[in-house]
Amino acid sequence: WQQLLEQGGDDERALLERVNRFVNRSVQHGEDQNIWGQADYWATPQETLGRGRGDCEDIAIAKYFGLVRLGVPSERLRLTFVKSLEQQRAHMVLAYYDNERAEPLILDNLRAQILPAGQRGDLLPVYAFNNHGIFLGSAPQRRSKQPPQLLSRWQDVSARTLAEAAVPAEHQPI
Repeated sequence: WQQLLEQGGDDERALLERVNRFVNRSVQHGEDQNIWGQADYWATPQETLGRGRGDCEDIAIAKYFGLVRLGVPSERLRLTFVKSLEQQRAHMVLAYYDNERAEPLILDNLRAQILPAGQRGDLLPVYAFNNHGIFLGSAPQRRSKQPPQLLSRWQDVSARTLAEAAVPAEHQPI
């Protein structure tokens, strides 16, 4: 992980591919209760990769902070809660927006290939967030009036990740 984070130098699409592939290959999916002994725990990238196990939130969070560490602006990344129509359950993916109006690319542990959201008919977006705000799933360009501080698990994992020095200091949770 540290080697990957120190390489840098690629264009953003290549960084997306590299981080997505690395995390998907390094982390076996598991449930929080079995891994952490808790019903819902959001792990830092260091915790997830150290155990080699995590749920969809842990995997998406590792990708988010890895890409931020590699220089991808955090405003281009959104942790996105979706409904997996195939699994009939809540799921989290990482969405990458090349620009504010672009169709996002979806980084997911259920599929190895990064695809545009329009090609992921198996996912129904609910809402998305990053350290800049909360966004509506039905209208991803529209920011919710709810501040990201309402996401206590996000605030907690952001603070713990920063404490582990896994991301640049400019990524401060709001």
